[in-house]
Amino acid sequence: MTVELQVAQGWLTVCELSALIPGRGVAALLPDGSQAAVFVDRAGRAYAIGNQDPFTGAQVLSRGLVGAAAGRPFVASPLLKQRFDLETGRCLDDEEVAVRTYPVRTAATS
Repeated sequence: MTVELQVAQGWLTVCELSALIPGRGVAALLPDGSQAAVFVDRAGRAYAIGNQDPFTGAQVLSRGLVGAAAGRPFVASPLLKQRFDLETGRCLDDEEVAVRTYPVRTAATS
């Protein structure tokens, strides 16, 4: 199974699902030069958000700590610890801030 993100050009294969470790993220360079942070939870569901921390400008969200608050999966920035909802991109600590989210699917490899 591969993890694919929907970008402007269509579906982009990022990696094998088996390469992702629950609770840890990976950074993916996208065709437009931006980065996505890709995560998988313990149930095997994949998520992707923008990798840039909006508070510092650093490309570090893929290195953040994964958790859940009120049943919502989030990643906490490794720098200032703001939490970002992995489904919506909304910052749980500052409702005026959000990061981009990407549609994600898993596909069978041929």
